Amino acid sequence: MYAVTDPTTGEVAELYPTASDAEVEAALTAAAHAAATWGRGSTVAERAALLRRLGDLHQEHSEELAASIVREMGKPLAEAEGEVGFCADIYHYYADHAEEFLADEPLDVTSGPGTAVVRRSPLGVLLGIMPWNFPAYQVARFAAPNLAIGNTVVLKHAPQCPATAALLERLFTKAGFPEGAYVNVYATNEQIADVIADPRVQGVSLTGSERAGSAVAEIAGRHLKKVVLELGGSDPFIVLSTDDLDAVVDSAVAARLDNTGQACNAAKRFVVVRDLYDAFVEKFTARLLAGATGAPLSSVAAAENLGRQVDAAVAEGATLHTEGERHGAYFPAGVLTGLTTDHAAARQELFGPVAMVFPAADEDDAVRIANDTPYGLGSYLFTTDPAQAERVADRIEAGMVFVNGVGAEGAELPFGGIKRSGFGRELGRPGTEEFVNKKLIRTVA
Repeated sequence: MYAVTDPTTGEVAELYPTASDAEVEAALTAAAHAAATWGRGSTVAERAALLRRLGDLHQEHSEELAASIVREMGKPLAEAEGEVGFCADIYHYYADHAEEFLADEPLDVTSGPGTAVVRRSPLGVLLGIMPWNFPAYQVARFAAPNLAIGNTVVLKHAPQCPATAALLERLFTKAGFPEGAYVNVYATNEQIADVIADPRVQGVSLTGSERAGSAVAEIAGRHLKKVVLELGGSDPFIVLSTDDLDAVVDSAVAARLDNTGQACNAAKRFVVVRDLYDAFVEKFTARLLAGATGAPLSSVAAAENLGRQVDAAVAEGATLHTEGERHGAYFPAGVLTGLTTDHAAARQELFGPVAMVFPAADEDDAVRIANDTPYGLGSYLFTTDPAQAERVADRIEAGMVFVNGVGAEGAELPFGGIKRSGFGRELGRPGTEEFVNKKLIRTVA
């Protein structure tokens, strides 16, 4: 189940055995012990120091981590290096702000004499289920705030990323986290169902597919466990006006080709007002095809699935603008035009370097098209009118809106969505608020 498969060749380079039931139990036991001792017995400052060291180690081992990511899922090397750098920023951010975020919060008492505070304390053991497309970053944004709180982490990584998973666990240990604070486990789906049900586990965070999210939420709900879900996305990129179409097109290409198009919050549906549509499509198509990274998708199966979606869209009447041939895990960049929101593809997530472009009659029509999706993760809005930017950003149904820019995520900014893109937030101060006991302490006299 856990294997390093070179996406450029399809050859299996390494196999990792799945965990035995005894190994899963040992992971839970260690995590529970660490939660009861280290998690509740250490100070925020002590935990922050470990996070700072972990961030430093990501910088020191950047080359090794990036090479592992490239090897397992085919990410362009420069992007893999950028991912590792972002991880270091995240660990350092929580090292810098943990004490501020977790400080006691005094409350104004109006119901009688005395004082009251909200004290933030750990819940205990958390399960993280992580995807393959950002093997280090996804772990960082889940683990960093929760380790700062004093929660402990049992981490099930994607079966495509066992070597990166093992390397990350070694870095946590090297940083000084005690045994059980962060435990990697090569568990099966059946074992994970049992882990979610285990009374020692207090919450679950999953980044992945809708199918996986629904399955995890169902099990967690039966056992009254808090869940954070970051699922799929089909983010709109709305162009309403511009005084520099070339710059907007450059941003559009960057937004679509991030991680070879395999990012949940990559722009996937481009909604352009009619007076800019023809010029946008011409420039965007030329630059998207020229700007393709040449990297493979994560697997042959991923390329085959994208191919089925594109072929179905063409069969429904869409026009595909592309060059090159599909082979193995390699998928040529392309642009689909002639679509409406009635097409099935318009309501799907295309996970790869293929963009869908929709003409919009005006602002209202653009908002209608942008919101006509089961997803609600991120969105991008380009306009020269500040009042329009504020108005439209408020109308977009998504967890995030980026105005006149792409690649603007940061460790200090919350990340998450609505609708079928999931619920809950990671990063920023909200990242410390999901799995924490906000305990009221009321003193009357």
